[in-house]
Amino acid sequence: MRGKKTQFESVRILKKRWKDGTFSEILEDWRWILGYSARYKGAILFYVVLGILSTSFGLASSVASKYLIDIITGYQTSKLAVLFLVMVGGQVFSLLFESLINRVSTKLSIDINNDIQADIFDKIIDADWMEISKYSNGDILNRFNGDIRTISSNAISWLPTIIIALYKLVATFMVILHYDWVMALIALGSAPFLLLLSRTVLKKQRDFSQKVLETSSKLMGFEVETFYNFDTIKSFGIAPHYSKKMRWWQKRFRDDSLKYNYFTIKTNVVLQGIGMVVQFIAFGYCLFRLWTHDITYGTMTLFLQQRSNLSAAFNNLVTIVPTFLNSSVSAHRIRELVELPKEVHITESSVLDAYAADGFSISLRDVDFSYVKEERVITDSSFEAKPGEIVALVGPSGEGKTTLIRMFLGLIHPQSGQAVMSAAGGMEVVLNAETRHLFAYVPQGNTILSGTIAENLRMVKEDATEEEMIEALEIACAWDFVKKRPDTINSNVGERGRGLSEGQAQRLSIARALLRDAPVLLLDEATSALDVETERRVLRNIMTQKPNKTCIVTTHRPSVLNMCRRVYRVMDTRVTELSEEEAAKMAMDF
Repeated sequence: MRGKKTQFESVRILKKRWKDGTFSEILEDWRWILGYSARYKGAILFYVVLGILSTSFGLASSVASKYLIDIITGYQTSKLAVLFLVMVGGQVFSLLFESLINRVSTKLSIDINNDIQADIFDKIIDADWMEISKYSNGDILNRFNGDIRTISSNAISWLPTIIIALYKLVATFMVILHYDWVMALIALGSAPFLLLLSRTVLKKQRDFSQKVLETSSKLMGFEVETFYNFDTIKSFGIAPHYSKKMRWWQKRFRDDSLKYNYFTIKTNVVLQGIGMVVQFIAFGYCLFRLWTHDITYGTMTLFLQQRSNLSAAFNNLVTIVPTFLNSSVSAHRIRELVELPKEVHITESSVLDAYAADGFSISLRDVDFSYVKEERVITDSSFEAKPGEIVALVGPSGEGKTTLIRMFLGLIHPQSGQAVMSAAGGMEVVLNAETRHLFAYVPQGNTILSGTIAENLRMVKEDATEEEMIEALEIACAWDFVKKRPDTINSNVGERGRGLSEGQAQRLSIARALLRDAPVLLLDEATSALDVETERRVLRNIMTQKPNKTCIVTTHRPSVLNMCRRVYRVMDTRVTELSEEEAAKMAMDF
């Protein structure tokens, strides 16, 4: 995402958007943001009132301090006590309201951030698999965290900031103007210089900032990738190479950060120098007016104090436009995810639940499918698996076995043909997101999370009893090693099953799927790390103890093919049923 826009550039961009007709997109983005803000309109109003009161009490305290100084320097003590109380009271109330504003704004920012994240999370989870898979995980996480944080921090404060800053600017200017119109103009003296410098100075600052952020992202990417592949790095003995590479990335980040820091220092010197010049002009003017007895010491103090406040109020206002644009950019990026096509939900699918005990048949009929247009993955293919059967999908890697699993789960849908689930009475429903709860799935790879074994199992059934978990472990041939651990099912395992062998991790994954007790079980290379005897025993246990379960297995290992009712080969984009002789020969060749 682009860095913070300069004030000058932001105004130019708004004009350009207005001319080319895309300004409506910004308004639409902000209309979307304000849809969340509207839920907190009472709190926003309270925020505005607090800000106005804080500003008012601050000004009252400043005016009271002016008269207090005048009394002291003039040796007039008749109203000393009252003015002292006004000055102190104004400061105390101003501090109190500022603290409340900080508290309220922080709470609102957190609440709206949680609201947006919760809504967006649900929408991302429900997005069409084909569409959401076009985005990298890093990009989705960046939008989900960074962009939503930008939106939430501005959704509540943007309008109150404008109102409060305008009120502060006008009220402070009127106070100064009441005493001296020349001083009021001097107080705004730094504003034109800031606008003139913004295009050059802040553009470079944006570029430096963008470069540092990019380097930081690459460094973080390297770190995540390294720790994710920790075992592989240690196994190959290439840790020194990665240590060297880590230091290279650190040096690059350090160099970019120091360049940015040096530029920031120079920028601050220039900007603060301008502020000092205006301050000296104001101070000189006050001294002159004091020397000519046109103002008092109290008035001089008020001028100098409020000049700083007026400049700050002006700066708050001119930064509103880049904030407005940054939030609209972030909102647009989030809306891209929100507006992705949703999964197919066929609500009538719920009628199948009544037939779950009898099991279901899964059928593909004359199916064609492509991820990319004109690059066919599955062509004119059919498939069938019935309750009480183990059906195998075999074939070389990358030919489409996992694609078929995704189709069974309703993640993808045929471009032509049918993918259906059938109940015993002949009722059929197209496979979709609503039929997915009737499946238990064990994907390729290690899917064990950090935590206890029981926590891993209860992911699919939160109220599972200890007896149910042990039964699932026994069927998956996992109880033999789990019961030997000090805390059995309450024993901890590391991220990605650290502390378990691959075979043990696979058996736990199978146990988790069995605990779900869904009518259809999908095993996608889920027994690849098991020895042949254990693999056969697991499958035999499943079909013996869950006789109505439909079990579909993808495998490179034909060692269990003689246990399967049917075997389908996936090759050259076609799914072909093998004859008994072909399946037997394949099993013997293994």
